[in-house]
Amino acid sequence: MLFQLYGPSASMQLLGWVLVFAGLILMNEVGRRTKAGGILVFVIIPSILTVYFIAAHLGAFGGAANPTVAYMDGWFHYFKLYAADIGCVGFMMIKYKWGIGKEKWFAWFPWAIVAANIMIANVSDMESALAAFSITGDLSGAWWASNEGVFIYGGWWNVVNAIAGMINIFCMTGCVHLYTSKDANKSDMLWPDMTVWFIVAYDVWNFEYTYLNLPTHSWYCGVALLLAPTFANAFWNKGAWIQNRANTLAIWCMWAQVVPGFQLWSKFAAALPSVYGGATANGITTMDLYAKAIELYNSGAGKSAQAGEIISSMGITADPRMQGFVAVLAIAVNVICIAEIIKRSVKAGKNPYANEVFTDTKDFQLAMERAEKA
Repeated sequence: MLFQLYGPSASMQLLGWVLVFAGLILMNEVGRRTKAGGILVFVIIPSILTVYFIAAHLGAFGGAANPTVAYMDGWFHYFKLYAADIGCVGFMMIKYKWGIGKEKWFAWFPWAIVAANIMIANVSDMESALAAFSITGDLSGAWWASNEGVFIYGGWWNVVNAIAGMINIFCMTGCVHLYTSKDANKSDMLWPDMTVWFIVAYDVWNFEYTYLNLPTHSWYCGVALLLAPTFANAFWNKGAWIQNRANTLAIWCMWAQVVPGFQLWSKFAAALPSVYGGATANGITTMDLYAKAIELYNSGAGKSAQAGEIISSMGITADPRMQGFVAVLAIAVNVICIAEIIKRSVKAGKNPYANEVFTDTKDFQLAMERAEKA
């Protein structure tokens, strides 16, 4: 089992998952279908939230007791929110031909922003691996506590997943061949060469990233959040996966930043992953883990053997088997994807990044049927 989805809370956790999945799809549709919707969701709301975040840090809205400040104050959460939102606005500029969005050189922006986000995750993976190494002297696995109040079990799986992430960057092909959908509202920025090959490779890698480094959030940000844009791409929005991925990521980050209690302590609190062996059976909640982890981090001993001692005292046994399995799966699917790209580019005699290589696939052809031709 990937998650400890059993016991009296399981039904509410499943309902919470459905609500997040449906909510992300709905809000993505609001943001993508019209200019007004996009401006509201990705410009106006983030601007209001920026004022809220600053005011909260200055002591307003409860100050240090404010849930955003108390539980979501790590640099990573803010960085992901604004990086995702910048991507959303950039994609809108391309599809609506706003400002530099109509310049040819700006067509590299989607590749650059996605690559940057993947690299941030890779750095985070390596931080976890190095933290474990500093405790045990090897990569067999060790607990440490992050500044976000999360006990993370780092090890060789982080290194493997970081390598998968590096490969994934080079699995984005046809990077400058972007289109606007030909519907009346020009709803989507299309990247036709980003087919199911890349989407599966990315989804498996990114799920593992969240599973390893955001374990107490992964039920939502590693499953519901990843499946929402993939579902839309599969059934009604072919070719616009990357736009939908950025949109849903920004929407989720805004929600999680303002209402962290939804996944941390409400009746919908995220299911814990299997690495916290026995936690759910022993009645240990995410907030129990958070309290211990943040106390340890604040003491300056977050990257010490004390993390493992605390976990052990709570009756939790580290179970990283699924962490290792998914890491191997992530690198396998990314190696297969890059191998297919190399094979196709060699056969066609083309640079796979400046040219499209999946033109004979159904995904590509369906996306091109939606594209506005110049």
